Amino acid sequence: MTERPIAIMWFRSDLRLADNPALLAAQKWAKEHDGAVLPVFILDPVISDQLGGATKWWLEKSLTALNRDIAELGDTKSDRALRLFAGDAKSILENIADDKPVQAVFWNRLYDKPSTKRDTDIKTILQDHGLTCESHKANLLFEPWDVKTGQGTDFKVYSPFWRACQKLPTPREPHAPPQSIELFKGAVDGQINITDFDLSPKPVNWAGGLDERFTPGEQGAKDQLFDFIDDRLTDYADMRDRPDRRVTSELSPHLRFGEISPYQVWHAANHYSDANPGKGKTASKFIAELGWREFAHHILYHATDLRSVPLQGQFKHFPWSEDAKGLRAWQKGQTGFPIVDAGMRELWHTGYMHNRVRMIVGSILVKHLLIHWQDGLAWFDDTLVDACPANNPFSWQWIGGCGADAAPYFRIFNPVLQGEKFDPKGDYVRQWVPELRDMPEQYIHKPWEASPLILKAADVTLGKTYPKPLIGLKEGRERALEAYQDMKKAAE
Repeated sequence: MTERPIAIMWFRSDLRLADNPALLAAQKWAKEHDGAVLPVFILDPVISDQLGGATKWWLEKSLTALNRDIAELGDTKSDRALRLFAGDAKSILENIADDKPVQAVFWNRLYDKPSTKRDTDIKTILQDHGLTCESHKANLLFEPWDVKTGQGTDFKVYSPFWRACQKLPTPREPHAPPQSIELFKGAVDGQINITDFDLSPKPVNWAGGLDERFTPGEQGAKDQLFDFIDDRLTDYADMRDRPDRRVTSELSPHLRFGEISPYQVWHAANHYSDANPGKGKTASKFIAELGWREFAHHILYHATDLRSVPLQGQFKHFPWSEDAKGLRAWQKGQTGFPIVDAGMRELWHTGYMHNRVRMIVGSILVKHLLIHWQDGLAWFDDTLVDACPANNPFSWQWIGGCGADAAPYFRIFNPVLQGEKFDPKGDYVRQWVPELRDMPEQYIHKPWEASPLILKAADVTLGKTYPKPLIGLKEGRERALEAYQDMKKAAE
């Protein structure tokens, strides 16, 4: 008996059924050829190198949820739904194609250099073997090669980039998920269990706070989007910089793993705007944040190496400090700057940090402490659930002054003023730095200015119950500006 032809659906950073163009194309191909779909996920070195502790935790839960959804859609057992493999993706796909009647492979495009090289090589090899190979646009609204300046070059500044995007055709409506799917249900050599990926927290389960904060998976992403649209988007334009208020969408980890598409988010925000004519400003502000995500991927695609090479070449000469003690204090939330420590402790406990606070903690590290932005990038890569190849290095280059459309290095965030402006009553600090919970509002962001009597009343002893600042704000600012001038001279 002749086996039915197989179309492989290769999942990567698109762990969803709804609005998944490659999945729909694989399903359509299988139907037209009286075949079946074989969904696979391959933990290859490209993906492994992009995972930290927090993203490993998320990936395991997201794959588990996707496997369950595919099993239900395809009416099959869980071990015959999403097939898992580990190793070199090219070799694994070739082995499957040699062993089974595979005639087509479908995937959604990625934009980092290792992924694009791998995908190009695999497409060439599989097509040489006579297979149909299709890649699809699913993870960006506007692909990097479609957005050009008037001179035909790539953009380096966000505002003109986003204006150019808005002149392009409106992003398509999201696709509905398939109602059913004909799955290949036979055994496949090399298939492993998710426990073999070894993604769970070790040696103890440190992810309790992540579990409390997030629900990985497509349904969790949808719930997060709908909750944001219904309850928080109305205040987004005015309150999005307030870490003491839950106003932001918190969709970034879901977008990072592709549990929801930017098309779904874009159109949900626009539908909200259409239904609430007086709320166009707040919807536009939120959609502009999708624009920053698009811009980060635009830069990632065109940059030589966003993780390692500063986009502004003069920063190769910057006199960074080797300060292991300062770096460790920053990582542990023990800098002596309350808004910074609150952010770093929130990150450690939940795998997440409010965007405004990310800018503040980044500025302290690379400017006041003169610690290399790559050290901050590495820590965020390991601890953020939304750390991705585009947004994380893009953001660290931005705060370090060396990236695309970056804040000038000499723009140095003052953590006291930032705290007083965006956490005016100190509620965010009190939540994450409980040793300061009894400090008066006037001193919650600068306890070193409180009198001994006030400190005693709040049960705070600087240097014992709460650290003294690692460096004076004025001293740190002056030192950073001197380093900046030294860099400019060295680059001449």
